[in-house]
Amino acid sequence: MQVKRLYPEANLRLPGKKIFGNLDPEFIQQRREGLDDPEVKSFLSLDNPRNAPDDTDLSPETSDTMSKDSNPINLGPSEKKSVKPSDFEFLKVIGKGSFGKVLLARHKNEGGVYAVKVLQKQAIMKRNEVKHIMAERNVLLKNIKHPFLVGLHYSFQTPDKLYFVLDYVNGGELFFHLQRERYFSEKRARFYAAEMASAIGYLHSLNIIYRDLKPENILLDSTGHIVLTDFGLCKEGIEGMGTTTTFCGTPEYLAPEVLRKQPYDKTVDWWCLGAVLYEMMYGLPPFYSRDTAEMYDNILYKPLRLRTNVSAAARSLLEGLLQKEKEQRLGSKRDFQEIKTHSFFADINWTDLDAKKIDPPYNPNVSGQLDLKHFDPEFVREPVPASVGKSPGLNKLVSASVMEADGMFQGFSYVPPAEDAFS
Repeated sequence: MQVKRLYPEANLRLPGKKIFGNLDPEFIQQRREGLDDPEVKSFLSLDNPRNAPDDTDLSPETSDTMSKDSNPINLGPSEKKSVKPSDFEFLKVIGKGSFGKVLLARHKNEGGVYAVKVLQKQAIMKRNEVKHIMAERNVLLKNIKHPFLVGLHYSFQTPDKLYFVLDYVNGGELFFHLQRERYFSEKRARFYAAEMASAIGYLHSLNIIYRDLKPENILLDSTGHIVLTDFGLCKEGIEGMGTTTTFCGTPEYLAPEVLRKQPYDKTVDWWCLGAVLYEMMYGLPPFYSRDTAEMYDNILYKPLRLRTNVSAAARSLLEGLLQKEKEQRLGSKRDFQEIKTHSFFADINWTDLDAKKIDPPYNPNVSGQLDLKHFDPEFVREPVPASVGKSPGLNKLVSASVMEADGMFQGFSYVPPAEDAFS
């Protein structure tokens, strides 16, 4: 194996992913951590300052554009109307991540129910993730009108925390549905893949690369339509087929050019779509191995193997999306149009799809907004932290590091115009 020859000392393993489903908490945690897992970071030398991600675009056209038009950390003044933690009643913990928690919350005055993502500023600063958090805020503002992308209602901050008030989606992660059912029928996989492709195509039209398409970031709403969430790894400002070089993503879904640490473009998202589609139909990502080094070697060099239990159109799409050379990959010439017109999607009316006029193949059957049966019980059982809904007073003594954090997140807060609030 090429990677094993290069790294003979590496003895890294990913948790097993059984075809019959694996809901082992340790496995789920490692899947959520992705490239933040210490062993994976060590293997890829991601902690070496020389390999630190810098989002540098190497193509002449893009580097010129980005130097003039990259988004500054200070996004300008917030709206006049303010929002604060005490405006919300925090009901349940429904998710956890590297920098904080996601909570189910009800607005005390308006009565609406939301998912509120609460992040710790110091944890973000310690990991040098300020740019990614601000990019997530920017992307959320841009995509609020798309049917398959989670929408932002408010963002606000206290001296020590950041708050995203998002659409509450309670049909469950695609990851957990897939783990329970082993794999989906081709018809069901086609429906989800079409909605994902529509969302990715829309982001691309805004010059945004998503970079982290995986079952954990794909939610089902209460009727069974997909909702893409978590825009922390999005890269803005990539026009046409401009490139970037930041090493990021989730191990099982990394495109070969990312592993090679080469400049990559929007086609990384189509590789990820192929990997997720393969996993939906076969129960495992296409090049998965328990051994990290072997999996990366598979991604780089192993031919794609497809069983005969899928249609010729599905085989053709998977082969097109999972081309190891990005120049030959489906989507490399006309982006979303190439995916949209592929024979696999011949029965999809894309106008009806975006209007949610096509009935989803699966209904999560939730009984109401507070039905939490599709959330991880580990989260739901956890008590809501008392500090999450408190807003420190202006006279509170804060440390120098917290004051620095305040400056770094200047302009984070967002309140929509009155007529759009809680629409």
